[in-house]
Amino acid sequence: QVQLVESGGGLVQAGGSLRLSCAASRTIFSTNVMGWYRQAPGKQRELVAAIISGGSTNYGDSVKGRFTISRDNAKNAVYLQMNSLKPEDTAVYYCNVRAAGIDSWGQGTQVTVSS
Repeated sequence: QVQLVESGGGLVQAGGSLRLSCAASRTIFSTNVMGWYRQAPGKQRELVAAIISGGSTNYGDSVKGRFTISRDNAKNAVYLQMNSLKPEDTAVYYCNVRAAGIDSWGQGTQVTVSS
C-alpha cells in the first residue's frame, strides 16, 4: 500500500482560499488516479476532484470553477487549490490514490469556512 499525508487545512472566512497538499510515501509507476474527497457531518463522503497520472481532471459539480486540482509526479504529490470558499465547503478532506492493487486514503484534514 501507499501512505498518504495531507496538510493545509484550517479555518478561513467565506470568500477566502486554502491550499491542500497530499504526499505519497512512494512512487506509483502504473497509471493512477489521485483525488480529494470530503465528508461533512451527517453526510456521505463525496468526490471533490480527481486527476489521473496523465493530467486529465474531474470535479464535483459544487466546486467547479472554484477549486483546482494539480499534481507533481516527481514529488508523488497532489494539491487542491480552493478559492471562493463557502461555509458549505466545511468538511474533513481526504486524499486518495487508486491504481492496480492500490486504494489508499489519508487521515483527513479539517477545513472550516466561517460565514
